[in-house]
Amino acid sequence: MGIRDDLKKQALEVSGKAMEKLMADEKRAMAIANAIGKVQRGKQALDRGQEELLKAFHFAPKSEFKAVGKQLSGLKRRLRELEEKLDGLS
Repeated sequence: MGIRDDLKKQALEVSGKAMEKLMADEKRAMAIANAIGKVQRGKQALDRGQEELLKAFHFAPKSEFKAVGKQLSGLKRRLRELEEKLDGLS
């Protein structure tokens, strides 16, 4: 085992003990859970607002950009393959 693995193991142990102490108090654990829930709801609201804004400006939503990006990657790969075949034929 290398030094990196040792440090990683020690960091996990320390963070685990810290989480145990942090969550030992039920009131504090509930406050943390509530805060995490609020952050998640806030992110969802932000995502919905972003989608609505994109629609209002007649822009494609993020999901469409991701799909088009994947298609573009596939087309680039196919183009490279065809160029290699053409080079092989010449």
